[in-house]
Amino acid sequence: MSRVNLTNYFHSSLFIPEMKATTKDEALEELLNLFVREKLVKNKRLVLAMLKQREKLGSTGIGKGVAIPHGRTTAAGDVMIAFGKSSKGIPFDAIDQQPVHLLFMVIAHPQEKSNEYLPLLGSLVTTLKDDSKREQLMHVANFEDLLAVFQGE
Repeated sequence: MSRVNLTNYFHSSLFIPEMKATTKDEALEELLNLFVREKLVKNKRLVLAMLKQREKLGSTGIGKGVAIPHGRTTAAGDVMIAFGKSSKGIPFDAIDQQPVHLLFMVIAHPQEKSNEYLPLLGSLVTTLKDDSKREQLMHVANFEDLLAVFQGE
């Protein structure tokens, strides 16, 4: 399976160089607010409920300081990724019980025609397993820095 070019799914308006959130719920809402502000989701309350329900099934904090809250909802259009960084770290019930510093929120429509959602999640996880990529992401200061980390993937 070929890897997905992740740079196609990031957008400068869905980027937070330093998150304000100090809790998991605040982090979900802070990232979701980016989608709402850009009118990329139709119903914030519905999407937030979906994300929280997904977290109840098992934390999307995958360890090593990374969380990938995600889900499908009819309130969204195309597959999109929002990125946020927290230098201080956010308690997220991650599998390693460590705070999360790098958050990637992935939202997709349940019937997206191009079937990009799962390959995108797979590529994201594969990239984030790389210690050097995570280290680079901890130092991103702007959207161009973020794209540079994922270019050539």
